[in-house]
Amino acid sequence: MAKMTEAKTKTAAKAAKPKPATAAGGLQAGDRAPAFSLPTDGGGRISLAELKGKPVVLYFYPKDDTSGCTREAIAFTAAKAKFDKLGAVVIGVSRDSVASHDKFKTKHKLKLALGADESGKVTESYGVWVEKSLYGRTYMGIERATFLIDRVGKIAAIWRKVKVDGHAEAVLKAAQTV
Repeated sequence: MAKMTEAKTKTAAKAAKPKPATAAGGLQAGDRAPAFSLPTDGGGRISLAELKGKPVVLYFYPKDDTSGCTREAIAFTAAKAKFDKLGAVVIGVSRDSVASHDKFKTKHKLKLALGADESGKVTESYGVWVEKSLYGRTYMGIERATFLIDRVGKIAAIWRKVKVDGHAEAVLKAAQTV
């Protein structure tokens, strides 16, 4: 019985760990994170260069105000104080406009920066702009993925094809070691 419980615990722990992934652009843990500078909600701007010295959680999501994306943003907002204690900055990125981000953030009382990658350059540089399939139809879209970037700008961990439930907590746990 103890072996069965131990096996289940190891399986659960494995599921929460980031997958050693290689992005379409070839990104892996240990690589230098691609530079970015994006307009954000509220008329701001955020760049990786200005965040040097802080851990950065860069999470990519498909679309503002859709069910999974809303749950993910709310989960990261709920954990914001814990990320703040670590000195970590959480940034959500989609190809939605700044105006869309403003509405999304206000509607759900989100407390994190939302970057607008309307040109798609950042989603492409991180390898998350991928071919997707839904009901037999293929199209291009953002793969839900998260990159944990360390204080010197290297990728510490990558989560691909993210399942929203429990994800913010898993990223928070990983951020404690960066």
